Amino acid sequence: MKLTDLFSLQGTLFALMLIGAFFKKRGIISEEGKKCLSDLCLNIIIPCNIFKSCLIDLEPGIFRTCGLLLVSGLFLQLMALGLNRVLYNRCAETQKKVLQYCTLVPMSGFLGNPIAEGLYSSVGVLYTSIFLIPMRIIMWSAGTSYFVAGKSMDTKKVLKNVLTHPCLVAIYLGLICMITQVELPKVLTETVRYIGNCNTCVTMFIVGTILADVKLSTLFSRTTLLFSGLRLVLLPALAFGFGLLLGLDKVSLGVSVLMTGMPAGATAAIFAARYDSDALFATRCVVLTTLLSMLTLPLWSWIVG
Repeated sequence: MKLTDLFSLQGTLFALMLIGAFFKKRGIISEEGKKCLSDLCLNIIIPCNIFKSCLIDLEPGIFRTCGLLLVSGLFLQLMALGLNRVLYNRCAETQKKVLQYCTLVPMSGFLGNPIAEGLYSSVGVLYTSIFLIPMRIIMWSAGTSYFVAGKSMDTKKVLKNVLTHPCLVAIYLGLICMITQVELPKVLTETVRYIGNCNTCVTMFIVGTILADVKLSTLFSRTTLLFSGLRLVLLPALAFGFGLLLGLDKVSLGVSVLMTGMPAGATAAIFAARYDSDALFATRCVVLTTLLSMLTLPLWSWIVG
């Protein structure tokens, strides 16, 4: 893809974000509607998008690449866990929880698939789904523990959340279909494709509703700017270096770097509000990194090649 095509893709995604923000401001999408859209996206649309990405011809080397992406994703999550132990000890406790969670969990679950699909088509979505497996596991275990520290964590519930997460279930089923090359009924595959094709539009509307909740003048502070540098520059640089060390090809390296360089996960604001942390600060981190990522993601795409 040419750099001009990438900017065109970014422009289209940003336009969809602005439409979502406009809908939120006008009350067309209410707070309850925003939650409904998020649930619909996470539980149905994104899983269908993942599953349809697996309905491709099996090529030699694809499982080796997926294995390397799993290793890369796991390594980067472990590095993020290590950074969380030392980076934020001087921050207020309510902000520390938010920063630790946002370091572990990028917005790859929402924003990642549209970017990967726009750049690399279906194989990009498949690679993204594999790369994000460690993140999804960490998100529902260590990530949640930051907000519920000091409270009893139900290990069985955490394990259930991980094993039955719709996105992970879609990966299990999709990989089975890809390995066996089973021919599914056309009515089923077409239904999944149509639902999955809603992914870009709906996810961008959701991100837009997040943008609409914060005044731009309140975004900038020393902490949010420094965190943005970590989230959008340092972590993807680490992914780039480790990917080169693993010998990833251009597509899988691009997926690894771009998914790591995504803005802070939108769920940070939800968890912060639910567990009496700093929800406003979490929203500011999400919004600022989302806006700045419109500049950093094309730059990383160009660096990866």
